[in-house]
Amino acid sequence: MTLPDANSSDTVRNLLEAVASGAVSPEQAAQQLQSETQTPKTQRYESVGSFAKIDHDRTKRTGFPEVIWGQDKSAAQIVAIMRAMEQQCAVIMATRVEAKKSEAIQEMLPQATYFELARICAIVQKNAQPMHPGRLSILTAGTADLPVAEEAAVTAELCGFNVTRLWDVGVAGIHRLLSNQHVIDQSDVLIVAAGMEGALPSVVAGLASCPVIAVPTNVGYGASFQGLAPLLTMLNSCAAGIGVVNIDNGFGAAILAGQILRVAARI
Repeated sequence: MTLPDANSSDTVRNLLEAVASGAVSPEQAAQQLQSETQTPKTQRYESVGSFAKIDHDRTKRTGFPEVIWGQDKSAAQIVAIMRAMEQQCAVIMATRVEAKKSEAIQEMLPQATYFELARICAIVQKNAQPMHPGRLSILTAGTADLPVAEEAAVTAELCGFNVTRLWDVGVAGIHRLLSNQHVIDQSDVLIVAAGMEGALPSVVAGLASCPVIAVPTNVGYGASFQGLAPLLTMLNSCAAGIGVVNIDNGFGAAILAGQILRVAARI
C-alpha cells in the first residue's frame, strides 16, 4: 500500500484523509508522521507532475528561492511550477524565457510580468522594494552586453537589492569609465559584463576597493570563440579581487553578489 508523499506540503491532510477512508491504518500513519518529523527541513520538496520537484526550503537554506530555468521548459511546465510556488514564494522567477514563450505563460498567468531585455518572466506577490543593505553596481563594456547585464540587474532587484546600472563604458573609450569613478567608489559589489577581449573587469578591479564579479559574454568576432576568449582573459587577470562566472551567466553573478552583500551585513 502506497502512503502519501512524505515531502508533500499536504502530508498531514493526506494522511488524515487516508486514515478516514480506511486506505491507511492509524499505525501506518503514525509511522509516516514520525518519519516526516525526523526528515531534515532542507530535504523537503514538492513534486509537480512527473517533471519537477520544487525545493521549498531553499530560501531558508541559502537565502534565495529556487529559480526556474525557462529555456528548455515548455510554457505549460513553467506555469505548473509557478502555480505550485505561489503559496511559498514572494517572488517567482523563470530565466531565459523568450518573448513568444512569455506570451503563452501570461495567457495562463496574467499576473506574470515579463522583463523583455533580461528574458525573465516573474510573479511578484508584493512590490519588490530594496530590503537588503549595500549597493550593487552593474557595468557593461558595450550595448551588446545588455541582455546579460539586465538579467543580473533584474534578478538582483527582484531579490531585494539596490542596483545601479552603468552601461557602455568599455576600454575602447576608457574616459567613459573614468568619468564615472564615483559609481565604482560608492559600490559594495561590482558586476562587470564584457565580450570581445573581456578587458573591462581587470581595469575596474584596479580602480575598485570592493569585490568584482566578471561576466564574459558571447559578444565578438570569430576569435572570441562565443565568449571563451573573454572568459580566459578574466580568469587570467592580474588584478586582485576578481571572481569569474560562466559565459553569459548574469543570473549567477547576481546571486553571488547578493550572497556577498548578505554575509557582509552580518558583520
